[in-house]
Parts: sequence; structure tokens; C-alpha cells
Amino acid sequence: MDGEPWGRSSKSLRPGDLPDTRLLANSWMEDVVSDWSPVHEAAIHGRLLSLRNLISQGWPVNLITADRVSPLHEACLGGHPSCANVLLKHGAQVNGVTTDWHTPLFNACVSGSRDCVNLLLQHGASPHAVSDLASPIHEAAKRGHAACVETLAAHGGDVDHNISHLGTPLYLACENQQIACARKLLESGASVNQGRGLDSPLHAVARVSSGELALLLMDFGADTRAKNAEGKRPLELVPPESPLTRLFLQREGPPSLLQLCRLRIRKCFRTQQHHKIKGLILPEELKRFLLHM
Repeated sequence: MDGEPWGRSSKSLRPGDLPDTRLLANSWMEDVVSDWSPVHEAAIHGRLLSLRNLISQGWPVNLITADRVSPLHEACLGGHPSCANVLLKHGAQVNGVTTDWHTPLFNACVSGSRDCVNLLLQHGASPHAVSDLASPIHEAAKRGHAACVETLAAHGGDVDHNISHLGTPLYLACENQQIACARKLLESGASVNQGRGLDSPLHAVARVSSGELALLLMDFGADTRAKNAEGKRPLELVPPESPLTRLFLQREGPPSLLQLCRLRIRKCFRTQQHHKIKGLILPEELKRFLLHM
């Protein structure tokens, strides 16, 4: 792949060339502004050998485009942890932000690379969004990247971060029928009833008529009687003749004492419930009950 032509640049640059220095040095960020470069190209395509050669020839790792996209952004967008690791070892800025508010961590959540997410967090990346326009945990939840969601939550990511136009990560996972992500969020302590405005995750699930998601939310204590801004309960949003109607009718009454006890115990652990319960000195049968297994 190293012999392939450069992709985004209108004028190809050879490794021996210097970057186009209509360059703007930034004394605060210690970066350099240029057009799309061979370093970006090598990073996004995972060309590790080419990337090493370019760096050894003096190409800066913090070379950014006019949109403030760095090679690290591109390595993470391409899902290439080896390239990201090389860039970070040579001083790449782990929390660099593009003009679209994208960080390398956000890009890693777009690609779904758990290795990139782990690497960035180990090098000091913030798990929190710098802008509600680009939240890593929302992006991972929407795209179904459960491993990324789990890693972000384990490093202090806010599983209940509520963005006005998106809602919570759980709401977004339910809206996009990402069951594994919804489960990871709930196991990490996400609030089962926080959604977007008055619309709960269960309202979103009722619209898409997902029985598996509905059962999951109900097992974690979703309120089947909650009303949205239009005054409607989830049951009233289920499509006509959907088998989900029967499930809602069966769960309309109050939860059992057994279910209430489980929910109360889980609530005591707050975030990272799944991992904390696993570590308890309890009979395995009781732990499996608390873990919804």
C-alpha cells in the first residue's frame, strides 16, 4: 500500500519534500498549519512504515490542515492504533480539536476502534466532549460500538450526559436499536428513564417496536407509565398490531418486590455497577441475579 498515490491532496508531495510552508506557527499549540500532507495520508491508511519514515525525515507530527485536522485525528478515524501510537510517542497532541469540534477520541469512536480509544485515554485524552456537537460516548452508542462505550465509561465518561438535540447515550442507543450498547450503558449505571426531554428511552423503543430492548429497559426499571411532552405513555407509541403491545400490557402493573430489591441494590453502586457487583463476596447465584444474568 506504500506505493499507492496520496489521496486528498491536489498536489502530491514526496517524502523528501518539505511541507508547504505557507506555514503558520502557533506558539501556544506548537503545531504547524499546512494542506493535506503525506503524514495525514500515511496515518489514515495505516501505512506504519511510511509514517515512521516521514517522521524520521523531519515531518512534524502536529501538522494540521486549515480545518485543524491532525495526523492523529486521521489515524484514529482509520482505526489504526499502531500509527496512533507512533504519533503519540513523537508528541502528537492527544486532545487536539478540529473546527468541527472533533477530537482524536471522537474519531476513534466513529471508527469503533477500542484499541485506539484505550491508547488515547492512556495518553491523557479526556473522555468528555469538548462540545455537544461531537460527544465521543454518544457517537459510539449511536454506531453500536459497545466496546468503546464500555471503555469510555470505565475511564469516567458521563453515561448520562444529556445533549438537548440528541438526548442521553442510552436514548441514542435505543433510538438506533443498538442493544449491546444499551446493555453496556445500563450495566455502567446509566439512568434508565433519562432520554431526550420528556421522551424516555422506552418511548424510543416503543416507536421502533424492539421487544428485546423493551425487555432490557424494563428489567432495569424503566417506567412504563412515563408520559412524554405529548402526554403519551410508551404503550401508546407502539405501532398497531405489534406483539410489543402484549408485553407492555403484561408489565403495566407495579414491579415485583424481588425486582424492586434488585434495582435498589444496583442503585447503591451508581456507576460501574456491573464490575462492582462482580467483585462482591456473595453466592454466585445472587450475583447472577443482580447482574440480570
